[in-house]
Amino acid sequence: MDVGFIGLGHMGLGMARCLLGAGHRLVVYNRTRGKASALAAEGAQVADRPGDACRSDAVITMLADDQAVEDLVFGSGELLSALGSSTVHVSMSTISVALSEKLADAHGQAGQAYLAAPVFGRPDATEAAKLFIMAAGPDAAITQCQPLFDAMGQKTFVVGERQSQANVVKLAGNFLIASVLESLGEALALVRKSDVDAHLFMELLTETLFSAPVYKTYGSIIADERYEPAGFKMALGLKDIRLALAAADAKTVPMPIASLLRDHFLAGVARGEGDSDWSALARLAARNAGL
Repeated sequence: MDVGFIGLGHMGLGMARCLLGAGHRLVVYNRTRGKASALAAEGAQVADRPGDACRSDAVITMLADDQAVEDLVFGSGELLSALGSSTVHVSMSTISVALSEKLADAHGQAGQAYLAAPVFGRPDATEAAKLFIMAAGPDAAITQCQPLFDAMGQKTFVVGERQSQANVVKLAGNFLIASVLESLGEALALVRKSDVDAHLFMELLTETLFSAPVYKTYGSIIADERYEPAGFKMALGLKDIRLALAAADAKTVPMPIASLLRDHFLAGVARGEGDSDWSALARLAARNAGL
């Protein structure tokens, strides 16, 4: 397929490489041109403007936050006006439910196809094409883009026809991951202060009660206190919890644990931890315990 790819950050670069490796023809754009140029040697064409990447079978956007997506689609990026009549816009960014609904309305009024397809997985999973993709939107558009999802991920979950449903799933999932980070941090602070080896504790947990990948991956990071470089920054964790709370507020769903997580992420960012991995919530728990 001919594919445009906009946004080559920690996740986007690996995703674009997977598409190239699967034989898809890519036109890439990134605000910092050097990241896009790095893919030129691998067969990608580098676009000078976002609109130059919007005349393919599909254009994938993988951007940091709502503001970046808003600017690309409705602002200076001019994606909405540049999109080809048969091009599917696939937003794989973690964005708010409200923005996803705005995108669906705008694309619908313009007669364009739009999918929301956020992902679960850290950068190492991205490079290995092991992402889990949550897709929502028109069935025909999902079918058209399935070869792209297959190239980037190990499984695609179709969660509904309303695009924002995929964004709800992503935000709810990130809320649960953040809850695990907080609880692991508190538990490991107790264990360490009781002179129990953190690595032994995590081995015991992940081989008995909590064998899920999220416990194994983040348990190892927290036990090693390996928070830099970040796989997913704490500042982005704060952003996602705020988005989850906004979605919950819109549906009148109390989320008291999410409110606590927001405050703890906010404390971490205020202490200069914004660029650390979001699992550095555990470092805050350790400091609060006097460790």
